[in-house]
Formats: sequence, C-alpha cells, structure tokens
Amino acid sequence: MVLLLRQRGRMTAHQLAQELEISVRTVLRDIDALSTAGVPVYADRGRHGGYSLLPGFRAELTGLSHQEALALLTAGSGRAEKAFGLSSELASAMRKVVDALPESNRATLNDAAARFLFEPESDLLSRSTARENLPEKVMAGVRQAVLSGHRLRFKYEAPDKAARWHTVDPIGLVTVRERTYLLATKSGADRTYRLSRMLEAEELPEPADRPDQVDLDRIWNERCTRFLSEGHISVTLRIDPNRRGDLLTNVRAVLAEMPEPDGWIRFEVTFEDLRHAQWALWQMDTAAEALSPEELRSSLRERAERLLRHYSDSPTTKQQDECAMQLNGRQ
Repeated sequence: MVLLLRQRGRMTAHQLAQELEISVRTVLRDIDALSTAGVPVYADRGRHGGYSLLPGFRAELTGLSHQEALALLTAGSGRAEKAFGLSSELASAMRKVVDALPESNRATLNDAAARFLFEPESDLLSRSTARENLPEKVMAGVRQAVLSGHRLRFKYEAPDKAARWHTVDPIGLVTVRERTYLLATKSGADRTYRLSRMLEAEELPEPADRPDQVDLDRIWNERCTRFLSEGHISVTLRIDPNRRGDLLTNVRAVLAEMPEPDGWIRFEVTFEDLRHAQWALWQMDTAAEALSPEELRSSLRERAERLLRHYSDSPTTKQQDECAMQLNGRQ
C-alpha cells in the first residue's frame, strides 16, 4: 500500500482495494495500522479526496521479503547482469538491496541465490554461446541517447559492406539470445541495428523525433513479423521427432508443422538462403530429409557424393597413389 501511494500519489480506498484485491474495510484498517506505526498517511476529505503520503516520505527496504530479494538477486546473476552494459551498476544495486535487508533474511539469501543459475556459458553438450563484443563506449553512447531522447549518430559496419555513418532517432534497446538491437527510425522509416556492428556512437544534442510513450514489445513483434515475411528460402522437410529441437534452433521461422503417418514430422520452414539451409540440414545427418526445393536436395546430394569420393579410398592407398604420381613425374 505504501509503495502504491508513493508511486501514484493520492488514491481512494476503493482504488486501493481494487489494486490490492482486498476489501475497503481492510484498506481502512491497514491505513490505521500504518498511521499507528508512524507512516505519515493522511486523508483528504471530499469528492476528489483520498489517501496520500507526506511528501518526501520514503519506505525502507526492510519490507522486502526473502522471496522478493531472491528474485532480484537471481535476475542480477550470471549472464543477466551483462544486459545493456549495466553490469557494474547492477552489481552495486544488488549490494544495496542485500545491505538493506533484515539480518534474518540476509543470513540465508546468498546461499539461496547461489542455487539458481541463469543462462550459463554453455549447455549440457558443452556448446558455448557466442557472446557479442559490445565496447563500453559504444554501449554507453547508445544507452544515453535512448534514455535522454536525443538523436544518435553511429558508424555501422553491415555484412559485406563498408562502414558508414548513420543518424537516427532511437526508440529503445532489445536483447534477444545474447544479441542486442537498437530500434530506431531514420527519416521516418523503421530501422533495426545490431549493436555489435557499431564501431563508434555518439549522442547528439538535438531531440529525437519519437513518441513520448512506447510499447517496445509490440514494436519488436511487428518488426519480427515484417522481417520474417521478407524473401527467404522456404523449405519443406521431414525430421525425426527426436531432433525437433535441433531443427528449431537453426531455422529462420516455422510456417507449418504436422505429424507424418510414420511418426516423423513434416515442417515448412524458412532459412536465410540456400547456404544456410544446406548447413542446417547437414547438421541433421539422416534424421532429416529435404523434400523441396529441388535445388536444395541436389546440393545436399552433390555434397554427400563429394564426401563419399573423398573417403572411398584408405589414407594409405591415397598416399601410395600420390607417391607413384610423383615418381612418374620425375622419370
């Protein structure tokens, strides 16, 4: 109740009851209890009245429960602390949270938090996840422009293109699977940039042309939908259900999924291009079969035939053949 009054200002007993899912009678009883405990809650009578806190009053963190503190420390552990280049700030905040807790909670909290691990460096197959290299100076410049609402200028190196400068109106930052993206507009058009491709970044003094309120989740979903609808190679394939997870890790998007009579699964998926599709299906070995397009089937067949020819003779036979050719050349 104290937090609601601090964050929203004056609230009626009915509003507090709705927000906290309690009765108005309980609200009135708790208001009296807060006043008795020394919390400066006062009531304004009349049509537009309600309950408020004395301006400047701050609630200490002694009311933070053990589970709430554990959630904070877990979120701030491991790889989560790297988000948006705020690791040192997050570590400092976590120390303050722990220090502000009652001694009874603090004694067991660190041990409890140590038993939760968020997104470790590798999975059970020892596959490490490549972490983006985000220079702190670049990250700080982008972050400051996003928060201040100023325009951003940065040097960007897109794949297979020379680095060049861009000036944009930043909207927000999104981190997905260890990749951080800047959502922005450029001359009114939507743009999405990977921060790992930024070489330099600087906040500009002029204000950005952007709305005051933003729904990043909605904007991200819209851009994902648009991105996936662009021209990419569509593939129909069958896979062993035991390898379903491996396939989903590597595809661009799943368009359809249906069971086959023999227990396998038929998928319609998209890949970046033919090369991406070849690579992804080659990882699946015989647990997958590309049904279309024919270009993909032919390329996989040709690759398998090249590999078969490469290993058709033993290494000893190949060495003997090479020596014979060299001797014949000398003669």
